[in-house]
Amino acid sequence: MKRNFFLLSILNILTPALLFAQNPKVDILEYEFHLDLNDNNDVIKGKALIDFKYTEDSGVLALDFASEENGKGMSVDSILQNGKNLDFKHSEEKLSISTTSEEEIRIYYHGVPKDGLIISENKYGDRTFFGDNWPNRAHLWLPVIDHPSDKAKVSFYVSAPSKYQVVATGTLHEMTNLNEEKTLYVYSSPLNLPTKVMVIGVAEFAVQHLGEIDEIPLSSWVYPENKEAGFYDYEQAEEILSFFTENIAPFPFTKLANVQSTTRYGGMENAGNIFYFENSVDGKRSSEFLLAHEIAHQWFGDSASEIDWSHLWLSEGFATYFTDLYAEHKYGKSKLDEKLQEERRQVIGFSQTTKTAVIDSSRTDLMELLNPNSYQKGAWVLHMLRRKVGDDNFWNAIREYYQKFKFSNATSADLKAEFEAASGDDLDLFFEQWTTQYGQPKLKIDQSFKNGKLKITVRQLQKNQFKFPLELQLNFATKEPKTIEFDITKKKETFEIEVSEKPVSIDLDPNTNLLFEEAL
Repeated sequence: MKRNFFLLSILNILTPALLFAQNPKVDILEYEFHLDLNDNNDVIKGKALIDFKYTEDSGVLALDFASEENGKGMSVDSILQNGKNLDFKHSEEKLSISTTSEEEIRIYYHGVPKDGLIISENKYGDRTFFGDNWPNRAHLWLPVIDHPSDKAKVSFYVSAPSKYQVVATGTLHEMTNLNEEKTLYVYSSPLNLPTKVMVIGVAEFAVQHLGEIDEIPLSSWVYPENKEAGFYDYEQAEEILSFFTENIAPFPFTKLANVQSTTRYGGMENAGNIFYFENSVDGKRSSEFLLAHEIAHQWFGDSASEIDWSHLWLSEGFATYFTDLYAEHKYGKSKLDEKLQEERRQVIGFSQTTKTAVIDSSRTDLMELLNPNSYQKGAWVLHMLRRKVGDDNFWNAIREYYQKFKFSNATSADLKAEFEAASGDDLDLFFEQWTTQYGQPKLKIDQSFKNGKLKITVRQLQKNQFKFPLELQLNFATKEPKTIEFDITKKKETFEIEVSEKPVSIDLDPNTNLLFEEAL
């Protein structure tokens, strides 16, 4: 009975559902944000036009929107629908608007962002404005449903001092000098996006247009002071974009701009305009794999998004492993093995202090999900899937998964279903033990040799039991190494094979195919 109950719990975790959606009563269809920025202070003036529909009867449109407190936050001036003022309540981080109608609403507001839109100086002392919404900080400067399960189209109308250039989500449709001091930029995206990747970037930029990769305009936006180094470093995006486009699907957005910024992260995968940390520019191309990680996110995380934060590995694990695949493509399998071995070390180290699974709904601080379970262990899950089903089935499953869930949301169960369809395998056990169970195998190998027979005992020392294929390389003094493979199904198993001499050593997992820890 305990086993059946455990399996039921696993299925509940994996089953697609909108259980975690922040506001399941409403679906936002489109946002249009008008933002007025200035250099005299950090106050922004905003107008948000929102198209929506109720998914069930309701008289209140509830949005996430941080209210003013201690001089920071947003103050709502008025809300109109069909030219009529609506009643609303704005408190803490919620804006509740009284309306039964589904016609467009207009929210007028102003304030100093607490976060989300970072108004600061870059490393050269120049003033900048950079959106930085992940995970749910968009509502600190925009009235939205701040959850990955609610996707919408978006447009940005940004009025800023004319010395700046503006990059934002979508395609640039208009750039107009309003007067001697202000310029208006209009960007829009016709594609459904989560709020975490809707942003603007406003700074003094040097911009290089690199042409098109499969009809997608590619550009680099860097600080003028390090223009030559930035253009040189970010040019690597051409090869990266080509690799992913050829192997996954056409690029999902209307442009790709790689942007030097003040983001708090190494890189932030905003849809169609990726923001990288300032020192990603060094003139040495040391951020190649960072570029690959963020560009991979354009397909996985931005377009095909996790339905809830607990399935974050569908974003970060994918970006990590597809960076590994790019490294394998460009530098060979030895580079893939090197990266996977380092990622394995990170997973093991994390597991020694934190006993959680890849799918983790226990977190209340979403920043805690930025951990090796979501990134490196998620990558290892994909790598072991690839080894289990084979390269052709792996790529077929990946492409089908992406096609089915692009511009929408997926769960781990959705991914499992695509791999089962591609391979014909039952992957219940695989996903159960690697995504919903804590830890990884901790293995100890004992051997004895007598009369030409080698006896090998494999013991799993961890608490949970795992089932997996294990490769061992037998190293001999006088002949070539020999690789053998066993299916490990028990906590302790003994195998016997015939060999002409006793191995001088045995290497576990010589081809880097298994996430495991070796007991000393």
